[in-house]
Amino acid sequence: MEKAKISASQLFILMVLFELGSALLVPLAIDAKQDAWLAILLGMVFSFVLLLVYHRLYTYYPDLLPTEYMQRILGKVLGTVLAFVYILYFMYDASRVLRDFGEMLLTFAYPDTPLFIANALLMLVIIYTIRKGIEVIARSGELLFIFMYVLAIAGFILIVSSGLIEIKNLQPILEEGLFPVLKVVFTQTLYFPFTEVIVFTMILPYLDNPKKAKVTMLCATGLSGINLIITMLINVCVLGVDLTARSQYPLLSTIESIQVANFLERLDVFFMLALIITIFFKICVLFYAAVVGTASLFKVKSPSRLSYPLGLIILFLSITIASNLQEHNHEGLKVAMFVIHIPLLAIVPPFLLLVAFFKNRKKHGENTLN
Repeated sequence: MEKAKISASQLFILMVLFELGSALLVPLAIDAKQDAWLAILLGMVFSFVLLLVYHRLYTYYPDLLPTEYMQRILGKVLGTVLAFVYILYFMYDASRVLRDFGEMLLTFAYPDTPLFIANALLMLVIIYTIRKGIEVIARSGELLFIFMYVLAIAGFILIVSSGLIEIKNLQPILEEGLFPVLKVVFTQTLYFPFTEVIVFTMILPYLDNPKKAKVTMLCATGLSGINLIITMLINVCVLGVDLTARSQYPLLSTIESIQVANFLERLDVFFMLALIITIFFKICVLFYAAVVGTASLFKVKSPSRLSYPLGLIILFLSITIASNLQEHNHEGLKVAMFVIHIPLLAIVPPFLLLVAFFKNRKKHGENTLN
């Protein structure tokens, strides 16, 4: 492990930026139509259960990375295999978010630029940041967090003052009952973006005050959930359900609609900056977890050396992951959700906790007898 420490407030900021990440870009939970906000709310609430599972595993092994305590829980062979699977997952997720960034940049700003160039430029900055370590990532988050929220509040004020809000677009609530909303919760919003924070189990050992980990994780998820709920409420109120569902990037479409006093318009560039900030930190956290996880698994003394080869793998994977944006979105919402996210985020961690509970209980019993 890197000899570094981060504060609870820095962890909180990184988690909020991470969870907002690419979730701000897509029409999150729009399958629930005008009840998308409710699907996000329930996804956030139910995710607290899995967050407590992740935290409990951390309390059993506070000084170990998950790649290390998986071997203690499952044994050397199975633990190593599972740890490697999670490293691959972090890299895969990072490549998906990098692809989201490239597609957004090409759609709105640089349509004639090759996707590889857009992704490579951001990846170079991320590799440089990763080499500096977790403390630099955390301090960068502190600086840019304030800037992002200033833009967000300004955008909210401008949208409201421009008279774009149509509350009737949110009606009727639960038109088709609660079941369609719950279906979206347990197939989408529970996993993306809330329980993706399993990646922070790779960062929790760096926390300077472990006692604050649980509250920090729950509060960060609560704040990001509220932000995403407000975002989807605004998108549906401004664009309507149909246009929000058809739009590749509904938030940017909403911002493009802003027109105040016939001179404040075309503000999407400023808010693209906020989206780039959140995407940057999401990739940074996933990439950092992959680097330190690989270093611990293969006993690499200098983790920073891995940033270049793993960075190149993520970059090329982001290009080859799908042939176009539609295929990329389909793979993320349908294929990856059931094949990757649900098993690794909702099934494996509770199983690990169950095994760890009995192992620690047995160990505690032996110590008591001795």
